[in-house]
Amino acid sequence: MLRLNEIKLALDHNEDALIEAIVDKVAISRDDLLSFTIFKRSSDARKKTNILLIYQVDIVLKEEVEAAVLEQFSKQTFVKVTPDMEYHFVAQADADFPNKEQQRPIVVGFGPCGILTALVLAQMGLKPIVLDRGQDVKQRTKDTWDLWQKGKLNTESNVQFGEGGAGTFSDGKLFSQVKDKRFLSRKVLDEFVKAGAPDEILVDSKPHIGTFKLVSMVEKMRNEIIALGGEIRFGHKVDTIHREHNLDDSGQITGLTLSNGETMHSRHIVLAIGHSARDTFEMLLEYGVYIESKPFSIGFRIEHPQSVIDKARFGDNAGNALLGAADYHLVHHCKNGRSVYSFCMCPGGTVVAAASEEGGVVTNGMSQYSRNERNANAAIVVGIDPEQDYPEHVLSGIDLQRDLEKLAYDLGGGDYKAPAQLVGDFLEGKPSTELGDVTPSYQPGIRLGDLSNALPDFAIEALREAIPVFDRRVPGYAMKDAILTGVETRTSAPICIRRGKDFQSINTQGLYPAGEGAGYAGGILSAAIDGIKVAEAVAKSILLDTTDS
Repeated sequence: MLRLNEIKLALDHNEDALIEAIVDKVAISRDDLLSFTIFKRSSDARKKTNILLIYQVDIVLKEEVEAAVLEQFSKQTFVKVTPDMEYHFVAQADADFPNKEQQRPIVVGFGPCGILTALVLAQMGLKPIVLDRGQDVKQRTKDTWDLWQKGKLNTESNVQFGEGGAGTFSDGKLFSQVKDKRFLSRKVLDEFVKAGAPDEILVDSKPHIGTFKLVSMVEKMRNEIIALGGEIRFGHKVDTIHREHNLDDSGQITGLTLSNGETMHSRHIVLAIGHSARDTFEMLLEYGVYIESKPFSIGFRIEHPQSVIDKARFGDNAGNALLGAADYHLVHHCKNGRSVYSFCMCPGGTVVAAASEEGGVVTNGMSQYSRNERNANAAIVVGIDPEQDYPEHVLSGIDLQRDLEKLAYDLGGGDYKAPAQLVGDFLEGKPSTELGDVTPSYQPGIRLGDLSNALPDFAIEALREAIPVFDRRVPGYAMKDAILTGVETRTSAPICIRRGKDFQSINTQGLYPAGEGAGYAGGILSAAIDGIKVAEAVAKSILLDTTDS
């Protein structure tokens, strides 16, 4: 089988056009093409009057024809042998694992990273125990709606904590910039399709699932882990870890104690705790695990009518079903040395309340699979750096997040409503007193006012410079009635739990920091891929220990 790249066709082409393009690309007859499948499909909308669809296809040719094609185009990059994308397990436990001398691996956290870690461990026969401080996805959904509809926050079961992680209440984007030579992303997508995701995610270049589909999917993946011998406990928060100390301040993890007083023993513990487990970061630092601060970003959510974004990106092709709801990714380097960029863009979605601590307001974005809500939203954020902006201590980034979230809570009126301002008023430096044509989607509601005090001065200055620049790239971006809602502070973890090439903490053997909370991922797909890699490292270590003993 061969893979062909860069087949470009008009947006309204028919199937015959794709077949003709294939045979023309490699100079064969139709009879030589036995079959083909689409591997990836993307669009090129740089010219709105001539939007193209770009295909990667896998083709099956007659054996002698395939050999001739490979020889003829040996110096070209657009045709290669289709790579092996099947996932191959690195290890497999004996059927009787664990015996009485063996300890099961523990996975802390059940978001995208924890789910794939536990799933792959279970598929290798290692029967993991999963601990999550939040609730199962159905109960968690009820708790989350309590905040959105009633302003009632459950600090242990919300947008950040619980089965499925923060990605459950998001757009469900499944693409990343991670280098993926082993096609681990394909393993993730295959597992998602097996759990009920639409087949299209295997083909679309920017696949997404949406919140409602994610909810049912994580339940099915949980059930598979259990069927394979895994154990999943909700409402189980880790209170302390147990760590044997060496003279050089390194150590070996030996177990953990839960907030209910139960102690569990294991020398292989995965930390897939997400970017908002602040109290856990504090506990790990107290017990000697090496942590360092890292950059993150702060800003607002911005909402426009989706029709404005569609028109700006697709012109007269706006509304075409093949293109769907338009998105954007924008970056601007400001005169004050800061960078402003769009993040977690949610076409046809809503802005949601994402607080996890009392007395704080946090925003995030969410879309359903259909992406058919009236507004588009995205975070518009400013990069900050620990050495420049929070150098006091390793957890100062958390302090900064909390301060901004508390300020937003106060500006919103102290009832989990969010402070908001029209873009036109924000750029002119005057408070907003009434809405225009854009209806904000944030629940439990917004309170109009002045956002100029909601972030540090350097961030406000940078945002005011960037928005008009973005308007030149996406006409309508600076429309006066667009809405800014504050604040966006959870773009990523403000810390990194450093690990070595063996995926273990650099000073705590047997502790495996993983995913977004540890600083090694930035979204559902990259977190899930990291979970697979960590699962493999854990499996190798466990089975090596078993062999040595």
